[in-house]
Amino acid sequence: MTAIKLDDLTKTYGDVTALQNVDLTVADGEVFGFLGPNGAGKSTTIDILLDQVRPTAGSAEVFGLDAQADSVAVRERTGVLPDGYGTLGVMTGREHVEFAFEAKNADGDVDAVLERVGIAHAADRKATAYSKGMAQRLMLGMAVAGEPDLLLLDEPTTGLDPNGARRMREIVEAERDRGATVFFSSHILEQVEAVCDRVGILNQGRLVAVDSIDDLRETAGSTGQLRVSFESVPDGLADAVASVEGVASVTAEGTDLVVGCEDGAKAAVINRCFEAGTVRDVETTEASLEDIFVSYTGGAR
Repeated sequence: MTAIKLDDLTKTYGDVTALQNVDLTVADGEVFGFLGPNGAGKSTTIDILLDQVRPTAGSAEVFGLDAQADSVAVRERTGVLPDGYGTLGVMTGREHVEFAFEAKNADGDVDAVLERVGIAHAADRKATAYSKGMAQRLMLGMAVAGEPDLLLLDEPTTGLDPNGARRMREIVEAERDRGATVFFSSHILEQVEAVCDRVGILNQGRLVAVDSIDDLRETAGSTGQLRVSFESVPDGLADAVASVEGVASVTAEGTDLVVGCEDGAKAAVINRCFEAGTVRDVETTEASLEDIFVSYTGGAR
């Protein structure tokens, strides 16, 4: 079953194009990371899915429901952590979660939700007195209240300390395990890489890549690293390795040769090293999601 379907989705604001002909399908039960530089159109996409913004052209569907014509039904099945969140008036944390259950026409244990996101100790405190991180945890609790079929999380780790970010990741994994679909944008690429089944990269309103991280890494030819250890680095080896196609950098660090190269070049580099002298050890790392992101967006963050 398809959780999210965008078909030729376009949104313009006067002469500014926020989204241009975006086609995307997200499967039910998938954790999908939505990446892009600031202003790429990520939040606009989420706003269209929630009928907070109307598309100029194209369509958006959630579980087969039109995001505009069936917006109430979509919201009842969706938990949202919006970018630029804010607490609701002078309500307590408990009242916020109770409100979330009512809005989704769902029943549930308010205290269990507050405990899950780590703010049970402040349940009866006015949310206006919460720290930024506590407010973010509260918004996450409101999003997961009622076990929604879809979670839309816009920059979910904003304001969270490392413990809060880890808890958020654990909640995303738990939601996936119970069968929910999770669609989230983030600038914290390590968080995306840790939990996502696939990612989409949006750049200047266009969807420039959609795939698993491993497949994007292969397609982009992004640079990983080899560290080859010797008794001493053989003379002339650095120049010989630098001439291998796909090698981006070569640096001698003591008795190690550190080579930045595409995955496809690693075998050739290792062969050159073994031909040149006695290799003591080889360590390899793959291109990070940040490397992939930069290769698709021209360095924009």
